[in-house]
Amino acid sequence: MKLIVLVVAALVAVALAAPAEPEPIKILRSDFEQQPEGGYNYALETEDGVKKEETGVIKEVNDEENKPHSVVVVRGSYSYTDKEGAPHTVTYVADENGFQPESEDIPKAPQA
Repeated sequence: MKLIVLVVAALVAVALAAPAEPEPIKILRSDFEQQPEGGYNYALETEDGVKKEETGVIKEVNDEENKPHSVVVVRGSYSYTDKEGAPHTVTYVADENGFQPESEDIPKAPQA
């Protein structure tokens, strides 16, 4: 009987010592607006300071054979605070020229 009590007490101690799962981060704002022609607006903000905003618009571009195509041009930004308390922001454009992020945190290529 004493052995059972000791085993149960040990299991309870282990369970209490285990780290608790963190609370899920609450979403303070989440907006999405789809436009009929295919464009959109999107925004998200969480209680831990993460913010993201993005806009997509349809644009007509020509391919290598000079044929027109519709593409979505995306412009947006996101920001967050790191574990040391420093804020970070990235702005970006994604279009027919690819993804083009800009931030003080992204190293710049040396100028030749």
